[in-house]
Amino acid sequence: MPHVTAADGVKLYYEETGTGIPIVFVHEFAADFRSYETQVRHLSRQYRCITFNARGYPPSDVPPSFESYSQDKARDDILAVLDGLKIVKAHIVGISMGGFATLHFGMQYPDRAMSISVCGCGYGAQADKRAQFQAEVQATAQSMLDQGMKVVAETYAISSTRVQLQNKDPRGYLEMKAQLAEHDDVGSANTMLGVQARRPSLYELTERMAKITVPTLIAVGDEDEPCLEPALLLKRTIPTASLVVFPSTGHALNLEEPDMFNAMLDRFLHLVESGRWQPRDPRSKATSILGDNKK
Repeated sequence: MPHVTAADGVKLYYEETGTGIPIVFVHEFAADFRSYETQVRHLSRQYRCITFNARGYPPSDVPPSFESYSQDKARDDILAVLDGLKIVKAHIVGISMGGFATLHFGMQYPDRAMSISVCGCGYGAQADKRAQFQAEVQATAQSMLDQGMKVVAETYAISSTRVQLQNKDPRGYLEMKAQLAEHDDVGSANTMLGVQARRPSLYELTERMAKITVPTLIAVGDEDEPCLEPALLLKRTIPTASLVVFPSTGHALNLEEPDMFNAMLDRFLHLVESGRWQPRDPRSKATSILGDNKK
């Protein structure tokens, strides 16, 4: 099985399809490399598409201690994929947990990213939600250890931001839930405790985000309540960012609306590669309600 090795020796499973400019897809907590199947089938006709499983998600290694999991390690595991495959620069696409890792990658390694797509990013970021988020993460991780992922998947998969997928695509929803139930109990709990619980709030990163020069695409579903305000923060803070809001859509953007997601990526990537993606025009930041900057 193909693997690359992270800086601390953890082996990461990957798959690649197609040739051309590389795209690395970074999955969310409730998914794995399989969740990008629709994107790979579409984009591999023009690109070299690479998916991989985060640490804690077999067939990647599952370190037994949560101390081997962190936001920085999740970020650097993307770098390990690039280095392991001898890729100098790639488009990086991430959703939710993968969106956080992609954002941090763009801040830390801008010379290795042709672009970053940060989708469904923001869970637990708002100051008034931090305590609640921490409590829910701790409780969920303990349930994973006590009851196992087969049990936890039954409730985790039916959250307020995933019922949209169930309503739109019942077969796709059942596939997502079945794959979630297959995840490793310890790996999932350690990811919760090591990455989710310890990552900094987006609101603590505004100074760093304001310095991002990499072309950035922000995407969010309009019914993904925990991520709506953070998406606006990202748009307003990152000078090279554009924001796309998917209508009547929850958290799993690429699963709920694969055609819309693929079309969005197609347009964004082509604009970047043609040199047409530009930083926000300062004149668009109006100082008056009517938008007249002369007043």
